[in-house]
Amino acid sequence: MTKRDNEAGLISRRGLIKTGAAAAALTVACPAIIRGSLASSGALNFIGWAGYDEFPKVFALFEKKTGIKVNFTGYGSQDEMVAQAKTGAATNGSFDICEPTSDRLLSWTDNDFVQPWDEKRMNIDGVDPAFLQGGAANALTINGKRYGATSVWGSESLTYHAKDAPMVYGKASLMDLFDDKYVGKLTLRGHSGLVAIGRGLDAQGKLPHKFEESFTDEAKMTANYDAILKFALSKRKNVAQFWSNENEAQGAFRTNGCTVGMCWDTSAAALMKEGFPVGYIAPVEGTVCWLQNFVLLKGAKNLEQVYAWISWINSPEGGAAWAAAYGANSTSKGAVELADANAKKFFQTAYPGDALKKLWWWPAQPSWFISKRTEYAKKFMSA
Repeated sequence: MTKRDNEAGLISRRGLIKTGAAAAALTVACPAIIRGSLASSGALNFIGWAGYDEFPKVFALFEKKTGIKVNFTGYGSQDEMVAQAKTGAATNGSFDICEPTSDRLLSWTDNDFVQPWDEKRMNIDGVDPAFLQGGAANALTINGKRYGATSVWGSESLTYHAKDAPMVYGKASLMDLFDDKYVGKLTLRGHSGLVAIGRGLDAQGKLPHKFEESFTDEAKMTANYDAILKFALSKRKNVAQFWSNENEAQGAFRTNGCTVGMCWDTSAAALMKEGFPVGYIAPVEGTVCWLQNFVLLKGAKNLEQVYAWISWINSPEGGAAWAAAYGANSTSKGAVELADANAKKFFQTAYPGDALKKLWWWPAQPSWFISKRTEYAKKFMSA
């Protein structure tokens, strides 16, 4: 999955973006007949991630299956989606659903933009149990009510030129990114680059507090990030390019001479599909992962159509199709069995050995954290 974003957001992320547009609107227009839809239309209105060329094919497949048309509007980052919601889009009926990541769910619930899901209507039995409890899934339920309907998951990890900067699982570390032999050859996002440094320094016992405490305690976050920024500034010369979306991440390797980076899995997969000699591997500290979810907007009008979409995404067929469109991994049972050979091979090489047991899920990011992390990222990037 892509999806990916800019420094103030978490993820603009996944898929091969072929234009530089920050926002793109896609509509699959075909006749739709929905029986028993009462006052709602035979369509649903979806605001999500821009830059995924395969989305229209998935929407067409869903429409053929159900008769429901998907009207899609895409944005490049989660901050852009939230900004759109603040204009009234979340409550005035303009849109029915959005697809943020679990760590940014608070941006939607705290602003009263969303309503809880009815688990009885969403084919929740089709979801892999691993995504219904523990880890990132804990952030999806608030006061006993589910606000996130899982869709896809993916990661941001070590991406390297297979010939010029080979890496091996079990030895490769997040801190390898900042080795001086890669001066002028590194690409990363500002804020997630700081996370890589933070997790690496934490593993070495060089932070004043455990890195995860940065997300729950502002004073500890400041102490940790002061140390992280100090290290980052000492390695600023290593960075050839900061990326903020798929297009930029891929371009760093394809045209700008970068040989190492911390990038989304989808960026690496897209380059591999082109035949570009890159590899993607989990670091010894564990791969940074994100979990994406659908949220039901407060002003949603097309509930029957929305629940049909969610139920289909939670099926092997729908889950596999949606994950393939992103180049990500589905959270539905059986979807992996329908993935193509290239996707299965990428998954196996990206997460060898015990890598899946060491995944590091983005913690929930409260508003104060997002604001402060952006300040630190700007200092790093502007140095």
